[in-house]
Amino acid sequence: MKGYYYLHSESKDLIYKPSICIEFDPSYFDSPFVQKVWRFDSEDRFDAWLICVEALALGAEKERVFELKEKWGLTDEDGQHFAACVGFLLEEDGDTFCVKDLSTFVNLIESPAGFGETALEAFADFARQGKIFQR
Repeated sequence: MKGYYYLHSESKDLIYKPSICIEFDPSYFDSPFVQKVWRFDSEDRFDAWLICVEALALGAEKERVFELKEKWGLTDEDGQHFAACVGFLLEEDGDTFCVKDLSTFVNLIESPAGFGETALEAFADFARQGKIFQR
């Protein structure tokens, strides 16, 4: 399944639109109510992680993000694969997850890191600090 998710700027809801909507109207997302748009391919785990991480970081409704997380099977263990894909380190310390950029990390005082109760929340915390997730 291919399509798009967008974050509504006022309701903070994540809304899915099939690709066909955009094919017929390329300016579909040209609206002040569209905060961010993501392409989505249900066969691509990276897309699912990226949408959930960035949407949560941008203030999307947490309940909706976690609904998609469940639907797509994004587990804390699966977060290790996402971290490796983007070149970051995901560590678990007790009941907290921590994300670090391996290429720039010195220590927790000098380097940015993301923390959360779940891998997703740690990635989102990291993204709030301006970190970009790319393959």
